[in-house]
Amino acid sequence: MEEYEKEAGCVPILHPEEIKPQSHYNHGYSENVGRKSHVDDYSTWDIVKATQYGIFERCRELVEAGYDVRQPDKENVTLLHWAAINNRIDLVKYYISKGAIVDQLGGDLNSTPLHWATRQGHLSMVVQLLKYGADPSLIDGEGCSCVHLAAQFGHTSIVAYLIAKGQDVDMMDQNGMTPLMWAAYRTHSVDPTRLLLTFNVSVNLGDKYHKNTALHWAVLAGNTTVISLLLDANANVDAQNIKVTRSSQHDPLFLCVIILSLSPFELQLDSFTIMLAFFDHSMHSALPLGIYLATKFWMYTTWFYCIFLNLAAHLPFATVHIPFLLNSMALFYNFGKSWKSDPGIIKASEEQKKKTIVELAETGSLDLSIFCSTCLIRKPIRSKHCAVCNRCIAKFDHHCPWVGNCVGSGNHRYFMGYLFFLLCMICWMMYGCISYWRIHCATSYAKDGFWLYLTQIASCSPWMFWMFLNSIFHFMWVAVLIMCQLYQIAGLGITTNERMNARRYNHGCIRNLIDFFEIRCCGLIRPVTVDWTTQYTIEYDQTSGSGYQLV
Repeated sequence: MEEYEKEAGCVPILHPEEIKPQSHYNHGYSENVGRKSHVDDYSTWDIVKATQYGIFERCRELVEAGYDVRQPDKENVTLLHWAAINNRIDLVKYYISKGAIVDQLGGDLNSTPLHWATRQGHLSMVVQLLKYGADPSLIDGEGCSCVHLAAQFGHTSIVAYLIAKGQDVDMMDQNGMTPLMWAAYRTHSVDPTRLLLTFNVSVNLGDKYHKNTALHWAVLAGNTTVISLLLDANANVDAQNIKVTRSSQHDPLFLCVIILSLSPFELQLDSFTIMLAFFDHSMHSALPLGIYLATKFWMYTTWFYCIFLNLAAHLPFATVHIPFLLNSMALFYNFGKSWKSDPGIIKASEEQKKKTIVELAETGSLDLSIFCSTCLIRKPIRSKHCAVCNRCIAKFDHHCPWVGNCVGSGNHRYFMGYLFFLLCMICWMMYGCISYWRIHCATSYAKDGFWLYLTQIASCSPWMFWMFLNSIFHFMWVAVLIMCQLYQIAGLGITTNERMNARRYNHGCIRNLIDFFEIRCCGLIRPVTVDWTTQYTIEYDQTSGSGYQLV
């Protein structure tokens, strides 16, 4: 790998701790930076050490005594560099007010203070330096700009902020590497690759030296997580680099085979995972929905041919078939709405997304716990990003494979209607099967007992017996699901995703039901109607001991 990097012109990236002068390492940037020394007298400290530890009064004393803030130390590192890498915002402001050059180069890698802050992941410092005019597009001694460094070290928030501030998502460094290539090669997690893909990055660009795409770099690093993301983004598995011969010896899939054949046994599972990532698994999400629809098709076919036609003279049309038909219409309606309606997708334009990133970063709130790096939106309370649908859903309950959609604020009521009418339909089906056996099958249940009765009805009509068993199976899971949902809605006032935070949303059983179904009753009852796609804060109501106040 080292030979490959050298040939490609890739200089090994050093961590900020590795580029700091040894004379300052133990008392500069370390695990103890930010903690006061056991010695309270800082009067003998030089300005570099005081800067590293954030001793503002000592730094100001030395500057006022005539120290030039532009003067680099013997390792060519300025005070602004040390303040930036140790996230000393007050000292950065002070030094710049005293004439420090915001983009001054220094250190072994000839980097700016912004480079140092970016490497270390100090988003607040990056924001501050940009406010003072720092240029994020400048390259360091390795030929990397700040967005490349942020991608290499997995600082997703900084990547998002720099792009939102205008940095080109496909910017190439001196070696022709894009942020996506660096993320694919260096960062073995979904971010920042997932974020870059959301910004419509060019997936199939090749670097300057070997024309390796991001997928090539991910395969070289054995980065199975990123490989899967790139393939989902339609990365070209047939892309060839500059060294490819007709045998396709550097084709990504070929590289997977080489890795698999050369790896020791304990590494082969990861390599095999790389190979499996090249296959489309979209069928998996559609399979449960297909099974459900096929089952219902055969149930309705059985009802029409075996029960409606054969038992017309025995089952009253008005009290059996008409209610079954009405129930089926309600079932189809609620299923269709659960399946195809908007479950509460949180949407934003490209301009709004970038504006949100900048606002959150500059207020110190660009945290991945409240910011979705895939949808590039601030997540409202009670929302969640669905990994199956790849979108954020307001008041997220769960992703239901049986309706092929998420269940959220937009379709939760339809989902409950679907469960209720499905349960009724199953009960009707079981009633129809029993009626069929009673009329068409010769049985001796009272005389021979239950087990012989099962043999008799199974022999009489194996298909009806099979449909009855299917009905029992579906009855059990539907009944359990609807009871759990009703308990969460009425008893706890929460969604499935919020069971651990029950107190915050509970208004009591009656009030919870009124709010959920938005019951108005000619204006006599007023439910609390909330647009969960835009609700970002909530306050717990201490006076009542439960419930919430929306703000």
